Amino acid sequence: MIGSLHGRLAAKQPPALLVDVNGVGYELEAPMSTFYGLPAVGESVALFTHLVVREDAQILFGFGTESERRLFRSLLKVSGVGPKLALGILSGASVDDFLRTVEAEDVAQLQRIPGIGRKTAERVIIEMRDSVKKFAQGLSGPDAVPALGNPASAQSEAYAALVTLGYKPPEVTRLLKAADEPGLATTELIRRALQAAGRS
Repeated sequence: MIGSLHGRLAAKQPPALLVDVNGVGYELEAPMSTFYGLPAVGESVALFTHLVVREDAQILFGFGTESERRLFRSLLKVSGVGPKLALGILSGASVDDFLRTVEAEDVAQLQRIPGIGRKTAERVIIEMRDSVKKFAQGLSGPDAVPALGNPASAQSEAYAALVTLGYKPPEVTRLLKAADEPGLATTELIRRALQAAGRS
């Protein structure tokens, strides 16, 4: 099992990452909560990882904090929640926000995340409410300032990332229109779009 990676960030396009470790490129998928804190391409990066092995693929997931990885692993134990949905949950809420949602048994808040219907939201709350207290509080928010990119490419990258996370194309278009400002980087666009989705 690969537990962590420390190397050079070779590429990032949500939700995919490429980390060069001594000449070996590791492809990973990461939640937006991790993307917000990533350094610029070419700089050093350290990530916690989780490997999912399926019959048709081996997928490595990367996380900026141990708390994110622990929550991801706990979500995988919930019946009906797979890696893609767990990644979507971590992209739509910080660890602290998710724990508060479960503690409050806020089914409606969970249903705002793509792919989560009422039954799945209720199951997540029932199966996780006993374990939420085990998680460390105080996960720092996504305060890293992203590098500015080309606005047009930032829009298209944000669009692709949100569709990958499970949002419908018309909804993505609406969210990005509400979030857009000239010069915003991809990660900031996605962050604002996800915030808008959480309020709707």
